[in-house]
Amino acid sequence: MRCFEIMDHKSKTQKKKEAHSLQKLGEKLLKLSSNQLSEIDIPEEVLDALNLARTIKSREALRRQIQLIGSLMRKIDTDPIQQAVDRFEQGNYKKALEFRETEQWRDELIAGNNELLEEILLNNNNADRQQLSQLVRNARKEIDNSKPPKSSRALFRYIREIRSS
Repeated sequence: MRCFEIMDHKSKTQKKKEAHSLQKLGEKLLKLSSNQLSEIDIPEEVLDALNLARTIKSREALRRQIQLIGSLMRKIDTDPIQQAVDRFEQGNYKKALEFRETEQWRDELIAGNNELLEEILLNNNNADRQQLSQLVRNARKEIDNSKPPKSSRALFRYIREIRSS
């Protein structure tokens, strides 16, 4: 009876998929700000390659640099880096969602949704009824008179302020 060692053999396709996913992770790292990158524990060699990639203007040179970043990342444990990138992306998604909701509230208030007005005042103790009502009235007048949306922007900022506090 022969005893074979079980080897962790990866097919060529699997190796290519892993290399491609590491390059995608490298592209995501390039999109992060310098402050966000400093919060992630990235080896110096990879960080230098990322900083160089940010200065490259040529498309082909950037593609090769991203390939280099991917090959450098094969040598390290990328799970913590991937988790950090996911956290940053999730935070951006939440901010975008909150922004859209705030826009929707503003538009509904201007359209005359008084139930939403009462709900905002009830759920936010720091909301001032008089100020909120005045901003809504001014925004409606601007729309009726075809004027620039100065009060509408002010209403948006006020809603965002009371939501965040």
